[in-house]
Amino acid sequence: MAPDVAIASLATYEQSAEPQGTGRSPDPRWHALWTRSNCEQLVADQLATKGFRLFLPKLEAWIRRRGVRYRTQVPMFPGYLFLHHAIDKASYLAICQVTGLVRVLGERWDRLAIVPPADIEVIQRVLRARLRVLHHPYLRHGQRVRITSGPLVDVEGILVRSRPNRGLVVISIDMLQRSIAVEVDSTLVEAA
Repeated sequence: MAPDVAIASLATYEQSAEPQGTGRSPDPRWHALWTRSNCEQLVADQLATKGFRLFLPKLEAWIRRRGVRYRTQVPMFPGYLFLHHAIDKASYLAICQVTGLVRVLGERWDRLAIVPPADIEVIQRVLRARLRVLHHPYLRHGQRVRITSGPLVDVEGILVRSRPNRGLVVISIDMLQRSIAVEVDSTLVEAA
Protein backbone atom coordinates (compact mmCIF):
# COMPACT_ATOMS: atom_id res chain seq x y z
CA MET A 1 0.00 0.00 0.00
CA ALA A 2 1.24 3.47 -0.80
CA PRO A 3 -0.55 6.03 1.39
CA ASP A 4 1.32 8.97 -0.22
CA VAL A 5 -1.95 10.40 -1.50
CA ALA A 6 -3.50 10.19 1.96
CA ILE A 7 -0.49 12.00 3.44
CA ALA A 8 -0.67 14.58 0.65
CA SER A 9 -4.36 15.11 1.45
CA LEU A 10 -3.49 15.60 5.09
CA ALA A 11 -0.89 18.23 4.21
CA THR A 12 -3.21 20.01 1.76
CA TYR A 13 -6.10 20.36 4.16
CA GLU A 14 -4.03 20.90 7.30
CA GLN A 15 -2.44 24.00 5.72
CA SER A 16 -5.73 25.65 4.75
CA ALA A 17 -6.19 29.29 5.61
CA GLU A 18 -8.57 30.58 8.24
CA PRO A 19 -12.15 31.02 6.99
CA GLN A 20 -13.08 34.60 6.13
CA GLY A 21 -15.53 36.41 8.37
CA THR A 22 -16.28 33.57 10.78
CA GLY A 23 -15.09 35.23 13.99
CA ARG A 24 -12.96 32.22 14.84
CA SER A 25 -12.36 31.84 18.57
CA PRO A 26 -8.93 30.75 19.87
CA ASP A 27 -10.08 27.23 20.83
CA PRO A 28 -10.53 25.10 17.70
CA ARG A 29 -11.63 21.49 18.20
CA TRP A 30 -11.96 18.41 16.04
CA HIS A 31 -15.46 17.60 14.80
CA ALA A 32 -16.76 14.76 12.60
CA LEU A 33 -18.76 15.52 9.47
CA TRP A 34 -21.17 12.92 8.11
CA THR A 35 -21.49 12.99 4.32
CA ARG A 36 -23.65 11.35 1.73
CA SER A 37 -22.28 8.17 0.19
CA ASN A 38 -19.12 8.82 -1.85
CA CYS A 39 -19.27 12.60 -1.18
CA GLU A 40 -16.37 12.85 1.29
CA GLN A 41 -13.98 14.44 -1.23
CA LEU A 42 -16.68 16.77 -2.59
CA VAL A 43 -17.44 18.09 0.91
CA ALA A 44 -13.73 18.37 1.73
CA ASP A 45 -13.01 20.34 -1.44
CA GLN A 46 -15.88 22.77 -0.84
CA LEU A 47 -14.91 23.41 2.79
CA ALA A 48 -11.21 23.74 1.94
CA THR A 49 -12.17 26.41 -0.63
CA LYS A 50 -13.97 28.25 2.18
CA GLY A 51 -10.76 28.05 4.25
CA PHE A 52 -11.68 25.39 6.79
CA ARG A 53 -9.01 23.03 8.13
CA LEU A 54 -9.96 19.44 7.25
CA PHE A 55 -8.59 15.94 7.57
CA LEU A 56 -9.78 13.25 5.15
CA PRO A 57 -7.68 10.13 5.75
CA LYS A 58 -7.57 7.74 2.78
CA LEU A 59 -6.47 4.19 2.09
CA GLU A 60 -5.36 2.64 -1.15
CA ALA A 61 -7.72 -0.13 -2.29
CA TRP A 62 -8.48 -2.31 -5.29
CA ILE A 63 -11.83 -1.58 -6.93
CA ARG A 64 -13.55 -3.00 -9.99
CA ARG A 65 -15.44 -0.85 -12.49
CA ARG A 66 -16.80 -2.15 -15.79
CA GLY A 67 -14.84 -5.38 -15.36
CA VAL A 68 -11.48 -3.64 -14.86
CA ARG A 69 -9.60 -3.77 -11.54
CA TYR A 70 -7.44 -0.86 -10.47
CA ARG A 71 -6.03 0.77 -7.32
CA THR A 72 -7.48 3.99 -6.04
CA GLN A 73 -7.72 6.05 -2.87
CA VAL A 74 -10.82 5.47 -0.71
CA PRO A 75 -11.77 7.15 2.57
CA MET A 76 -10.49 5.39 5.66
CA PHE A 77 -13.89 6.01 7.26
CA PRO A 78 -16.51 5.93 4.48
CA GLY A 79 -19.05 8.70 4.92
CA TYR A 80 -16.96 10.76 7.36
CA LEU A 81 -14.26 13.40 7.45
CA PHE A 82 -12.86 15.58 10.23
CA LEU A 83 -12.97 19.37 10.68
CA HIS A 84 -10.66 21.33 13.00
CA HIS A 85 -12.37 24.59 13.84
CA ALA A 86 -13.93 26.60 16.66
CA ILE A 87 -17.51 26.57 15.46
CA ASP A 88 -19.78 29.54 16.03
CA LYS A 89 -23.23 29.95 14.50
CA ALA A 90 -21.93 31.67 11.33
CA SER A 91 -19.30 29.02 10.62
CA TYR A 92 -21.82 26.26 11.39
CA LEU A 93 -24.21 27.70 8.80
CA ALA A 94 -21.36 27.99 6.26
CA ILE A 95 -20.47 24.33 6.87
CA CYS A 96 -24.07 23.14 6.56
CA GLN A 97 -24.50 24.83 3.15
CA VAL A 98 -22.04 22.57 1.33
CA THR A 99 -23.35 20.01 -1.12
CA GLY A 100 -23.08 16.39 0.02
CA LEU A 101 -23.02 17.04 3.77
CA VAL A 102 -25.61 15.19 5.86
CA ARG A 103 -24.70 16.89 9.15
CA VAL A 104 -22.06 17.73 11.70
CA LEU A 105 -22.22 15.10 14.45
CA GLY A 106 -23.70 16.34 17.70
CA GLU A 107 -27.00 17.44 19.22
CA ARG A 108 -27.16 20.95 17.74
CA TRP A 109 -24.80 23.71 16.55
CA ASP A 110 -23.68 24.71 20.06
CA ARG A 111 -23.42 21.10 21.35
CA LEU A 112 -21.39 19.37 18.67
CA ALA A 113 -19.61 16.10 19.32
CA ILE A 114 -15.88 16.56 19.80
CA VAL A 115 -13.39 14.04 18.41
CA PRO A 116 -10.55 13.60 20.91
CA PRO A 117 -7.26 14.97 19.52
CA ALA A 118 -5.59 11.70 20.54
CA ASP A 119 -7.84 9.82 18.07
CA ILE A 120 -6.84 12.16 15.24
CA GLU A 121 -3.17 11.75 16.20
CA VAL A 122 -3.49 7.95 16.07
CA ILE A 123 -4.98 8.11 12.56
CA GLN A 124 -2.21 10.46 11.41
CA ARG A 125 0.46 8.19 12.88
CA VAL A 126 -1.03 5.16 11.09
CA LEU A 127 -0.89 7.06 7.79
CA ARG A 128 2.71 8.19 8.38
CA ALA A 129 3.75 4.63 9.32
CA ARG A 130 2.70 3.41 5.85
CA LEU A 131 1.35 0.16 7.27
CA ARG A 132 -1.23 -2.01 5.56
CA VAL A 133 -4.62 -0.91 6.88
CA LEU A 134 -7.89 -2.76 6.40
CA HIS A 135 -11.46 -1.81 7.25
CA HIS A 136 -12.73 -3.78 10.23
CA PRO A 137 -16.13 -3.80 11.95
CA TYR A 138 -16.35 -1.86 15.20
CA LEU A 139 -16.58 -4.33 18.09
CA ARG A 140 -16.75 -3.67 21.82
CA HIS A 141 -16.35 -5.87 24.88
CA GLY A 142 -19.53 -7.72 25.81
CA GLN A 143 -20.89 -7.64 22.26
CA ARG A 144 -22.32 -10.74 20.60
CA VAL A 145 -20.04 -11.76 17.71
CA ARG A 146 -19.88 -14.39 14.97
CA ILE A 147 -16.67 -16.05 13.79
CA THR A 148 -16.37 -15.56 10.01
CA SER A 149 -13.61 -17.97 9.01
CA GLY A 150 -11.57 -20.96 10.09
CA PRO A 151 -12.63 -24.13 11.92
CA LEU A 152 -15.20 -22.23 14.04
CA VAL A 153 -16.95 -20.46 11.16
CA ASP A 154 -20.50 -19.27 12.06
CA VAL A 155 -20.04 -19.95 15.80
CA GLU A 156 -21.53 -17.13 17.91
CA GLY A 157 -20.40 -15.96 21.32
CA ILE A 158 -19.64 -12.90 23.45
CA LEU A 159 -16.42 -10.93 22.94
CA VAL A 160 -14.85 -10.52 26.39
CA ARG A 161 -11.31 -9.49 25.48
CA SER A 162 -9.80 -8.07 22.37
CA ARG A 163 -6.15 -7.38 21.69
CA PRO A 164 -4.70 -6.22 18.38
CA ASN A 165 -4.39 -9.78 17.06
CA ARG A 166 -6.25 -12.07 19.48
CA GLY A 167 -9.72 -11.94 20.99
CA LEU A 168 -11.39 -14.07 23.62
CA VAL A 169 -14.89 -15.23 22.67
CA VAL A 170 -17.12 -16.88 25.25
CA ILE A 171 -19.46 -19.55 23.88
CA SER A 172 -22.36 -20.46 26.17
CA ILE A 173 -24.52 -23.57 26.23
CA ASP A 174 -27.72 -22.28 27.82
CA MET A 175 -29.28 -25.67 28.47
CA LEU A 176 -26.26 -26.73 30.55
CA GLN A 177 -25.69 -23.25 31.98
CA ARG A 178 -22.01 -23.59 31.12
CA SER A 179 -19.60 -21.59 28.99
CA ILE A 180 -16.23 -22.02 27.38
CA ALA A 181 -13.79 -19.36 26.20
CA VAL A 182 -11.98 -19.63 22.88
CA GLU A 183 -9.11 -17.44 21.77
CA VAL A 184 -9.51 -16.45 18.10
CA ASP A 185 -7.90 -14.12 15.60
CA SER A 186 -9.62 -10.73 16.09
CA THR A 187 -9.86 -10.19 12.34
CA LEU A 188 -12.09 -13.26 12.03
CA VAL A 189 -15.02 -11.95 14.10
CA GLU A 190 -17.90 -9.67 13.20
CA ALA A 191 -20.94 -8.37 15.03
CA ALA A 192 -23.66 -11.04 15.16
